Amino acid sequence: MRSDRPKPLHVLSGRPLAYFVMDATELDGVRATIVVVGHQARWVEKVLGERRGGVPVRFVEQFEQLGTGHAVAAAMPTVSEVAGEDELDVVIVPSDTPLLRRETMAELVRRHRESGAAITVLCANLTDPTGYGRIVRARDGSIERIVEERDATIDERRITEVNTAIMVVRASLLGPALRRVDRRNAQREYYLTDVVSVLHEAGHLARAVVLEDPLEASGVNDREQLAAAESVMRERINRRWLAAGVTIWDPATTYIDADVELAAGVSLLPGTVLRGRAVVGAGTSIGPNAHVSDADIGRDVRLGTVEVDRAVIGDSASVGSFSVLGPGSEVGVGEVVASGTHRPF
Repeated sequence: MRSDRPKPLHVLSGRPLAYFVMDATELDGVRATIVVVGHQARWVEKVLGERRGGVPVRFVEQFEQLGTGHAVAAAMPTVSEVAGEDELDVVIVPSDTPLLRRETMAELVRRHRESGAAITVLCANLTDPTGYGRIVRARDGSIERIVEERDATIDERRITEVNTAIMVVRASLLGPALRRVDRRNAQREYYLTDVVSVLHEAGHLARAVVLEDPLEASGVNDREQLAAAESVMRERINRRWLAAGVTIWDPATTYIDADVELAAGVSLLPGTVLRGRAVVGAGTSIGPNAHVSDADIGRDVRLGTVEVDRAVIGDSASVGSFSVLGPGSEVGVGEVVASGTHRPF
């Protein structure tokens, strides 16, 4: 269920959720990513500032949490500064949608520009739309307005086409439209979605792009949703490495964090878990039931059922099962570590 209020920063596949959203929005031509922060602002800025990306990141603090429209309004001075005199589009994405794909965002922007719309909203058709804002279409198929569930009539609640909170808006129209948004609603907040009706009533075109896979726009607001997103992300990561030449004996029991780096020819036996920024060289075999975190592992290494944390293992080394290599441990090139060995932890 969606809420207009900020969420704590969760971690998915070893990364903050927002990292995935930022990845999805790093499109060609993007000048800056503007992140609106509120609760725990300094900590959020620190975490997101550590992300390695190709687009400059700017932070704007929303001192009062008065809704999504208020959050975007707080960012408008920075938007104007980035845009300058140029006519640009603003892509607006909530930070709790980690399954969103870059290809989807590129298609959304492309169709927005080709249609000449003032605003284009990414929508989804759901069997159960409970908790989401409903899309109300005009006779010509454009969007007339978006109504939040709490404010919807019985008939409007029967609509199964919903707002994902992801949209593209012409920057020159966004600021004036936000100034016409009020708080006359059940939550007494400034809804960003009201920008659609404001622009529609002013004679501007509001279009919709419907997601083929609604799962992409799934929000993560609790541990159950986080676990569901984790399952999808793990499958995506495993499929990517399989396509890159990594052998995964049992993808259902193999867990690889998003920042792990694997060379072609790596073999992962069932139950293997690779976490953090682990790096594994070509020809290495790991598992079964091995746990490796932030380790640097060379080529042609053999690891059994081991626990390795922030250790360095040289090429052609072998570490027997039930061994534990803690932070700072080093295994030399070609070295054989006997089963059951424990090194500094």
